[in-house]
Amino acid sequence: MPFLTTPATMEAELVQEETREENEQKTARDEAATKLTMEKEKDDMEVEPKTGVPFPVKLPNGMQLQASGLRRKKILGFGLNIYAFGIYGDIAGLKQLLRPKHGEATEMATKEIYESVINSDVGMVVRLVIVFGGLTMSLVRKNFDEGLGASLKKLTSDRTDEELITMVLGAAKDSMKLPAGTVIEITRFPDYVLHTKVADELVSKVKNELLCRAFFHMYLGDDAFDKEAKEKFGASLLSLLRP
Repeated sequence: MPFLTTPATMEAELVQEETREENEQKTARDEAATKLTMEKEKDDMEVEPKTGVPFPVKLPNGMQLQASGLRRKKILGFGLNIYAFGIYGDIAGLKQLLRPKHGEATEMATKEIYESVINSDVGMVVRLVIVFGGLTMSLVRKNFDEGLGASLKKLTSDRTDEELITMVLGAAKDSMKLPAGTVIEITRFPDYVLHTKVADELVSKVKNELLCRAFFHMYLGDDAFDKEAKEKFGASLLSLLRP
């Protein structure tokens, strides 16, 4: 006996067809929205050229990326890429700091300009992204301690302070594994307060002017970890001096 299509059957099929079309349209809208979001995120990122690590051009706290670079370290005679880093600054605070002191235009950032930033308490962030797989916190801590120790000696006429040096990574456990892509953020707040976050977890909060100066000296001082990154940061500072 042939199947007879009743009005109720036709209505049910029509509803199913409309539902299918609505689902397809929703899926298409979602895919388009996801694509736009990805394109926007890509546009809002800057890639560190030596490692391909992307850095957001602006952090949630409003700090803007001014330079990115690479920390290399010789281990057993081999030069290894340890982490990529981005240096962020409070643009309004830097303008307020620099314009009264360094208002005259120069072709390159001077030592005095870098020192003004190093010695100030203007808000800044150094965002580190681990690129060498298999690191542990103990290895990163050792790397930090060496760099901070050298900076402290330069800032204090060869004096050092082992207890102060270890404060940057604070309570982070030496056994903590840091796979490639792990993010460490060190933030300088006004009144010389230094916060360290590892994988978004606060591990240290220290108020110490000398420690703040020594930390940023590693990236902006005479023996900066990455001189190209320092020069790029300097160029961004000069752009802030222009009216």
